[in-house]
Amino acid sequence: MDPLLAAGLGAFFLALAVASLTVAFGASRRPGVAQALVDIDRVYAPGAQAGAPLLGDRALRPVVRALTGLGRRLTPKSAAAWMHKGLDLAGNPAGWSPERIFEMQGLGFVTLGFLGGLAGLVLGAMGVVGLVPGAVVGVLAGALIGLLLPYVVVFDLGQRRQQKVRDLLPDALDMLTLSVEAGLNFDAALAHVATGTRGPLSREISRALHEMQMGKQRSEALRALADRTTVRELRTVAIAVVQATELGVPISSVLREQANEMRVRRRQRAEEQARKVPVKVLFPLIFCLFPALFIVVIGPGILRIMDTLVR
Repeated sequence: MDPLLAAGLGAFFLALAVASLTVAFGASRRPGVAQALVDIDRVYAPGAQAGAPLLGDRALRPVVRALTGLGRRLTPKSAAAWMHKGLDLAGNPAGWSPERIFEMQGLGFVTLGFLGGLAGLVLGAMGVVGLVPGAVVGVLAGALIGLLLPYVVVFDLGQRRQQKVRDLLPDALDMLTLSVEAGLNFDAALAHVATGTRGPLSREISRALHEMQMGKQRSEALRALADRTTVRELRTVAIAVVQATELGVPISSVLREQANEMRVRRRQRAEEQARKVPVKVLFPLIFCLFPALFIVVIGPGILRIMDTLVR
């Protein structure tokens, strides 16, 4: 490969990364008056003098701000709304916020795009692909992966959390039913379930109770609980309790019916998973076990035939 061409392409990708950071930094800066007000608030905030940021933090803050601005500019509004919903489904993990996601997107866009361009140059120098097409495809692929990777991580966290909620729901519903039938009112029974269980379902119930303590009506809190999850069974229970409260139907009978239906669904789900096991085992058997078995069974015979033919 021509050294001059390689140097030119490398300088181009480096300039592209620097330009992206520069544009993002300019977009993420506030107007002068607004930024001054923010700085004054930070100075006179409680504990601001005691916890002054380190030199490294002050040096990295413009870079983080630039990456956040870049991620925000590259994210459509619909995707940003989905990100808020995805973080709710994932339980809003500590340290994960929309701003942090935008920062990760900007970092992934610049870093993986640059690395993808370098990988394309290496493949082009080896003659595997064309030099310029390989570099362009590498940049586009790396930048796209950097943009989509945070969404994939949030989606996976949300799916795992919803599965945990689905697994914990039958036992929690049984406990809620027994508590109501024992004489506790519905709110006290919910508090008993929240303190007697662990996991994401307990945290969601505690959040609903906290909202009711802050003045929100029970029906609104339960509807909000249903909206924060994709578990169909939990949404069904919440809506059934809301309707029973509005129509004056005894909640204990509604909960008993929902608990019985939940046991049936759990058994059906277990049977469905059991029926999927043979299909899942088929491919490991074909590609892992059968070749080794054929080698053990047929291998000695093949060696004897080869020995006979040689003689």
